Amino acid sequence: MKRLVPERMINVYFDTPAVVIDYQKLLYNIQDMATYAAEHNFALRPHVKAHRLPQIAKLQIEHGATGFTCAKISEAAMLLAHQHNDFLLAHQLAGPIKMKKLNQLLEQADVIIGCDSVEGASLLQQLATERAQTINIALEVDSGLHRCGTQPGSETLELAIAIRRQCPNLRIKGLFTHAGQAYAATSREQLREIAKIEAHSVVDTAALLTANGFSIDLISVGSTPTAQFSHLVPGVNEIRPGNYVFYDAIQVGLGVVPQERCALTVVATVISRPAADRVVIDTGSKVLGLDKGAHGISLVRGFGILLGWPHLSLERLSEEHGVIIKTADGPLPEIGQQIAIIPNHACPVLYRADLVHVTGLNEETVWPSAMRGSR
Repeated sequence: MKRLVPERMINVYFDTPAVVIDYQKLLYNIQDMATYAAEHNFALRPHVKAHRLPQIAKLQIEHGATGFTCAKISEAAMLLAHQHNDFLLAHQLAGPIKMKKLNQLLEQADVIIGCDSVEGASLLQQLATERAQTINIALEVDSGLHRCGTQPGSETLELAIAIRRQCPNLRIKGLFTHAGQAYAATSREQLREIAKIEAHSVVDTAALLTANGFSIDLISVGSTPTAQFSHLVPGVNEIRPGNYVFYDAIQVGLGVVPQERCALTVVATVISRPAADRVVIDTGSKVLGLDKGAHGISLVRGFGILLGWPHLSLERLSEEHGVIIKTADGPLPEIGQQIAIIPNHACPVLYRADLVHVTGLNEETVWPSAMRGSR
């Protein structure tokens, strides 16, 4: 695949900081994951929080995605405005404001709602009663991240039985999990083992629920690092990767892909050369974030990969500045020169961007942000 930034040369001079997507790499990543899903007969329900862009959602549907995973009702509403209407809300909902928003979404979309407690199910039961309809839910299983979810096996079965008894208007559509602990893996073999644990947590629990009279249609796993191993445990029927559309420095650090697969970069301009071993760029934590590895695990040095500058490291960020130091012999970039950076974590970069520049098409394209904010 062609490089976005050949060596140290950037073909377009941007007003920086600039978020840049290489369209051809983006498309390749989307097609590659779609091919994997099709080969193993998985439904592909990508997590939209990775990009929040209708243009990318459209490409995902065109290449076989069956629907979308959303962290927020607002993400589903944004996609609904662009004629997508099949969602898994992989995030527990609570409180009257969220129930009101969910009620509005249910008017127009097919929605499966994540749940991991009787209390949460009771809120959904109340809404289902008011609407005089059945609401589909998926039980979240904790496959080792220890965030949300019940433990695999009997604990999830007990919850399912309680919901069946107390919430007659809820249908348990299936099970889902997210093995976020994969981001702490130190080898490909460890990723493989975490993926197998992830899959077994829902496959084995689904078998237990089926043996107790439940009809389980959905057996869903979700993580870009573990997606490539989802076929190792028979029974999984859906995958929910998100970051794969771009990949980033953390994925490179995990060994998921080489850096040439990364479709998103941040372009910065050198604004100062205050020392023989240091330059400063006009891009800081407000753009790149402060991630050095998900869930507190440091996988990479610095705050991104500087394309074409292997002897430099982006060591420090303040809000509007980035400090780059020399880690080996080599030249420093000049003031006014632009540098492309693969961010450690691509998803928050898109979350904060007002627009993205898209290269690799016949002419330069700009995609405005479809949504910002956390609600």
